[in-house]
Amino acid sequence: MFAQLSNRLAVALRNVRAKGRLTEADVDDALIEIRAALLEADVALSVVREFAKTIKARAVGAEVSAALNPGQQFVRIVSEELTTILGSNTRTFKFESGKPTIVMLLGLQGAGKTTLAGKLAVWAKSQQRTPLLVAADLQRPNAVDQLKVIAGQAEVAVYAPEPGNGVGDPVKVAKDAIKHAAGRNDVIIIDTAGRLAIDTDLVAQAAAIKKAVNPTETLLVIDAMIGQDAVITASTFNEQVGFDAAVLTKLDGDARGGAALSLVSITGKPIMFASVGEKLTDFDYFHPDRMASRILDQGDVLTLIEQAERAMDAEQSTKMAESLKSGDGFTLDDFLEQLQAVKKMGNLSSMLAMLPGAGKLQNQLDELDDKQLKRTEAIIQSMTPAERANPELLNGSRRARIAAGSGTSVVEINTLVKRFSEAQKMLKRGTIPGVGAIPGVARQPVKKVKPGKGARRSGNPAKRAQQG
Repeated sequence: MFAQLSNRLAVALRNVRAKGRLTEADVDDALIEIRAALLEADVALSVVREFAKTIKARAVGAEVSAALNPGQQFVRIVSEELTTILGSNTRTFKFESGKPTIVMLLGLQGAGKTTLAGKLAVWAKSQQRTPLLVAADLQRPNAVDQLKVIAGQAEVAVYAPEPGNGVGDPVKVAKDAIKHAAGRNDVIIIDTAGRLAIDTDLVAQAAAIKKAVNPTETLLVIDAMIGQDAVITASTFNEQVGFDAAVLTKLDGDARGGAALSLVSITGKPIMFASVGEKLTDFDYFHPDRMASRILDQGDVLTLIEQAERAMDAEQSTKMAESLKSGDGFTLDDFLEQLQAVKKMGNLSSMLAMLPGAGKLQNQLDELDDKQLKRTEAIIQSMTPAERANPELLNGSRRARIAAGSGTSVVEINTLVKRFSEAQKMLKRGTIPGVGAIPGVARQPVKKVKPGKGARRSGNPAKRAQQG
């Protein structure tokens, strides 16, 4: 997700991050690279110009010049402004009180509306609601059948009185669905027709359905991979039909990110949800601050914890939360538990991509699969409890033993330990350099360790045994 943009911005910020003094020329040089990165990611020119203008105004003022670390202060400003153009605050879904919540989905053909309807239904179920999917896309061949299949996978009800394939009145279907839902369903999700491009018929039909049902939430489904076309589509729908918020699909693809970084500024409408995979559960709120953090390769610890909580039982979740907040930090035992939990979800690379600094390992993350997951599990399981709790114990002979026991190489063990150590340090501190505290993770005092402590083994065989 946004890998190309993240890499370009990392290069742009590298030169200023460690500067003890930041001149206006330094700021200008960094902004040249930042503008190039954003334009290459398909961000609208007007958004790029305003973004750069705001950053410069803040960066050459007292806010940076008076800072103890101007370079890191500059990175923080970039993070804050990224958050702003992504929408600043998370836009939550509105549920009606005392009557059904009606959701109307808009979008072009191929944006993923029908699949998104199923994802939204599964999400509504997780909020203790009883959703109904409505097949009002009567234009696209087999759209009705596809929605029926998705409803079956989501284990929710579907209202599909018309066969589709050009037959039936979508406005009547939408109105009748509300009557059908009375006493049965409290969330009604209407899947409407799309076109390859916006035309008069599409706009007229969408406007007629909206007028007939007066939806609680009108959501525009946007394919994140289509760049500037996404902004044009959103602007046209906003002007001619109107919508309350956008939903980005296919964020797990090789998206440049321009849609997400342009939509809010140009349309004035927030991004409410993000769809990041093929499973019906790969769907959740879009958090602007978390997305900005990921784009700048500073991780997304809160989402990581939330995903782990959904995959773990209550006891595991509590244990993991405490390990992050306590002075003991995040251990390899915690890491192994998360790997096993993510194995159930089937998306290891997505989880690891949320760790701070993951962008530096993008090529390795892209190559992660079930086979690699098993090798990582084997490495950790071949360690003693003491080694998993304190990787500093892993001297050369121990690493050779682990390599032999796990069927891997010492190089693979070195790589795993190095990656884990970088993430662990950041989590223990509870801060991200240049940005500040990680929300929800208490900052811990840095413990001073005497030279050699933890790495030196006792000469007493009994004590060596206790050390693991």
